[in-house]
Amino acid sequence: MFSLPKNVTLIEVGPRDGLQNEKNSIPTEAKLSFIHTLQQAGIQEMEVTSFVSPKWVPQMADSTEIMQQIEKNGRQLVLTPNAKGIALAKDAGAKSMAVFVGVSDTFNQKNINRTTAESVASLRPLIDQLKMDNYFVRACISTAFHCPYEGFIAPEKTLELCRLFSDMGVNELSVADTDGMANPTASYSLFHSLKEQFPNLLITAHFHDTRKLGLTNIYAALQAGIDRFDTSAGGLGGCPFAPGATGNVATEDVLYLLETLHIETGLDQEAICRAVDIVAPYLSRPIETAMYQLYKRKENVS
Repeated sequence: MFSLPKNVTLIEVGPRDGLQNEKNSIPTEAKLSFIHTLQQAGIQEMEVTSFVSPKWVPQMADSTEIMQQIEKNGRQLVLTPNAKGIALAKDAGAKSMAVFVGVSDTFNQKNINRTTAESVASLRPLIDQLKMDNYFVRACISTAFHCPYEGFIAPEKTLELCRLFSDMGVNELSVADTDGMANPTASYSLFHSLKEQFPNLLITAHFHDTRKLGLTNIYAALQAGIDRFDTSAGGLGGCPFAPGATGNVATEDVLYLLETLHIETGLDQEAICRAVDIVAPYLSRPIETAMYQLYKRKENVS
C-alpha cells in the first residue's frame, strides 16, 4: 500500500501565471488585494508578478509597484527571464527569482527565440551570481511531458534538463505539464524519478487542466512522494505558446482533493474563493471551477 504525504504545500501562481495572459487590464489595486487575500487564506509561497517587457506582457507592466507594495509574508516569487528582468527585480526588492526553459527546442524558440541549450547557457552565469548573492532560485521546466509542436517528450530529456539546473545549484524545480497532455502513469513515473535523482531539491509539480486530468495527475504525483504543487486560484491561466492549453489546476479544487485525503495544507478554502471574487469582475471569461461554483451557490443562498 502506497503512503501519501501528511502535509502538502500549494504554491499559488494565480497573480503571475494566472493573470499574465488575461486580455482585460486589471488594476494594480485589484491585484494587490487579490495577493493579500490569498496570503490571508494561508498561502506562504506565491508567484506574485514577472519582470518582463510590458511590450510583450502588458498585464505585468506594474511589476515594480506590485513587488514594492505587497506584504512580505512568506516567499514571494517573481519571474525573471533574463539579466534585465533580474536587475529590475533586485531593484524592486525581490528575494526569490524564477527562471524558465522548455525541454522542447521548438517551444523554446517560439517562446523566447532560443534553443533549449542556448537558454541554459544564457541562464548559467545569471544563476551563478544569484546563488552567490544568496537569492532563492526556482527553475521552471516547461513541456516536461509533451510539446504542442514536437509531441510527447522523452522522460530522459526532461531529467537531463533538470540535472543541468540541479548542477547549477537551484533551490527548486517546478516541472510543468504545459499543455495538459500528461496522464497519471506518466505523472507517477516522472516524479518518482525526479524524487530519486534529486533528493536534496524542492520538487514541485505544475499541471494544467486542459483535458480535465489535473487532479488525477496530482494524485499520481502524491503517490510518487511529491508534496509541493503549483496551483492557481480560480483555475486562472493558460499558455500563449501552447495552443488550446487552458488554465492551471484550481487551488480551491486541489485543496478539496487534499482535504478528502486528510492531507494538511494550512489553507482556508473559502478565503481562496473570496480572493477569486476580487479579480473575477475584470476577467474575460467566467470562473467555472467546481469548488468556486459551489461557494457562489452557498453565498447566493445565504
